[in-house]
Amino acid sequence: MTPPRNRPPFEADERTQLVGWLDMQRAIIHWKCEGLSDADAHRSVLPASPLMTMAGVVSHMRWVENTWFEVMLLGRPARGPQFDDGPEDADMMVEGIPLAQLLEEYDRQCAVSNEIIAAHSLDDVGKHPDFRVAGASLRWILLHMIEETARHAGHVDVIRELLDGGKGYY
Repeated sequence: MTPPRNRPPFEADERTQLVGWLDMQRAIIHWKCEGLSDADAHRSVLPASPLMTMAGVVSHMRWVENTWFEVMLLGRPARGPQFDDGPEDADMMVEGIPLAQLLEEYDRQCAVSNEIIAAHSLDDVGKHPDFRVAGASLRWILLHMIEETARHAGHVDVIRELLDGGKGYY
């Protein structure tokens, strides 16, 4: 089921607004995948960016969530395709992985991220000793994740329209 696409209330506190906007952008990514076949989810429609498929973006977003909240903020080990010695954009190389599986992994990662967010102050800073960006506060990370997720929501909006003409924002 696609998560609801709700804007946070105008009068909400800062944390509620930040998480609300992030959750809405996450839901847009999910919504844009609704009803796609695995073949279409893995079909490249942008000649200069062959890895920029619906499935590739969903996988990328899962690993971005992991990187910022688990690795940078909590200082957990830097594991995953984005940290391996493999090719650039390895986190988008998902040929043969069903879209439903990728969406489930993304949903689980977002739930973990939200648990981490709830357990920390917006002023807490990252703990990973190997990355300078780990010095960012949770507030900064949330703002960055809103930007990152919204940017990729725009990508999947275009990809979906090129795949089957589906369009719509909110």
